Amino acid sequence: MSQYQAPLNDICFNLFHVWQLDSWWQQQPQLQELIEADTAKAILEEAAKICEQQIAPFAAEADQRGAKLQDGKVTLPAHYYTAYQSLAEGGWTGLSGDADYGGMGMPKALSMMVDEMLCSADIAFSLYPGLTAGACVALLQHADEATKTLYLPKMYSGEWSGTMCLTESHAGSDLGIMRTTAKPNADGSYALNGSKIFITAGEHDLTGNIIHLVLAKLPDAPAGSRGISLFLVPKYLPDAGGEAAERNGVTVGSIEHKMGINGSATCVLNFDDAKGYLIGEPNRGLACMFSMMNYERLSMGSQGLGAAERAYQNALSYAKERLQGRISEKDANKAEPIIGHADVRRMLLNIKAMNEAGRTFATWVASLLDKAKYDNCPLSLQRANLLTPIAKAFMTDQGFDACVSAQQVFGGHGYVKEWGMEQLVRDVRIAQIYEGTNGIQAADFMLRKVAADNGAVLLALLTDIKAELAETPIDAAAALETYIAQLQSLTTELLAQDSRAQSAAACDYLALVSYVLYGYMWYKNLAALQPGVHSADFITAKQHTAAYYFGRILPKATGLLEILRHDSAVIDNLAAELF
Repeated sequence: MSQYQAPLNDICFNLFHVWQLDSWWQQQPQLQELIEADTAKAILEEAAKICEQQIAPFAAEADQRGAKLQDGKVTLPAHYYTAYQSLAEGGWTGLSGDADYGGMGMPKALSMMVDEMLCSADIAFSLYPGLTAGACVALLQHADEATKTLYLPKMYSGEWSGTMCLTESHAGSDLGIMRTTAKPNADGSYALNGSKIFITAGEHDLTGNIIHLVLAKLPDAPAGSRGISLFLVPKYLPDAGGEAAERNGVTVGSIEHKMGINGSATCVLNFDDAKGYLIGEPNRGLACMFSMMNYERLSMGSQGLGAAERAYQNALSYAKERLQGRISEKDANKAEPIIGHADVRRMLLNIKAMNEAGRTFATWVASLLDKAKYDNCPLSLQRANLLTPIAKAFMTDQGFDACVSAQQVFGGHGYVKEWGMEQLVRDVRIAQIYEGTNGIQAADFMLRKVAADNGAVLLALLTDIKAELAETPIDAAAALETYIAQLQSLTTELLAQDSRAQSAAACDYLALVSYVLYGYMWYKNLAALQPGVHSADFITAKQHTAAYYFGRILPKATGLLEILRHDSAVIDNLAAELF
């Protein structure tokens, strides 16, 4: 059976020592009375208990039971109801929600750590509060005051949940060709007609109402993505008192039979004159929805890291207990734990090094969002936007690789359901696909985040990192500085190429930048270690894992540099009919 224990020591190390966020919180008038280190630790400990005791032990049962559709109603695994109630009662469903509307008002850096725990416990379950939190972000930024006052308190409290409805059977990444329509009603609302597919948490009985955020086109909408508007469509229309009342014209057509995350109700939703309300300006819906999408893309990174952390914990436990082989060859009759095998140690160190760097990276991106919000800092927002595709794409790629490697540590037992490893592989696989495939994330990173401003934000970030390395040098800094210099030079070369060449380079380029920035994450880890504050074992483990990263993982950047310097035209040389 798969086990899980929240990595609270490393989480607190990142929050309070690597990024020193407790000190920054105390400098913010909006946060200083709300949150400090002890309060944050208490919140994390309570969230860990729910994840460890009420969700994680039953993830396999949820996978086997799945979400079920019968007579137009979707039911979920039984323990989801009690676990969700515990989350709601503890305020976890509104942890980072705006306090003016009933949220707890906690910083994103703290809620991101809770997201990781939820994803380790059960990715499928995490999607219900996760989608709701994302919907709340969109409403908070773009809805009018009356809408926020009506909907946000119930969504933050967990009474109501939320979804986002973008995809149609013929319109995935190309949203401009969607067919869902919205026609004005006499009362100022709109009648929506059409179908959406792949709607996570689209129908269920976990909450008393579901608030759908739906992209649709007005009758006079311009063609393409510039003609998309955003609408709020409740499952039940609120009455005069704000309570869920009349059933709206939105129904579930089917639920998908998926590779993984079976406890998540992934639905086809049909809108038949469903009453909806415009959010934001007409024909500006895509921009509104991207407020939510960016939030969800960070959550995807948490899914990759969360699954990888649970996979690592179980693979490590198995490797210490499984007797197989005679590594020392001192006793031909005595098998030894497989953690002594070089290849097993290689796999475990790969996972450990990437997980811990990933946690530092996730904390960094979340803290940049906090600083953009509370300091009103444009540079922090620019850097958070730059790094979001990496959080989504690289962290989920690494999460899947980690789960496969951890499954490999188990050998044949990893392929058997009772150990839980094959479920992690199946569940985390979707994180590379939804909320924009990782190929699309790479293209977004290359074309919209780097090329669009001629590399200004990225190159300035790299320059600042080099200055920090020079100011506080450590043993690993020299090699990292060399890679940063090579990355800066390559970036300049790529910026001189056309968009087709940049598109061909996008995936490898995102990976290259990610490996270099993960090197910076390990630099930050090493620089934060303090004898007397951190135990000798903690320090030793960090130092040896960092050495492994710099010696056996970061050199992958050399190969990527060589690939990216090769003429990308080779991608287009083979005619389509010859594939």
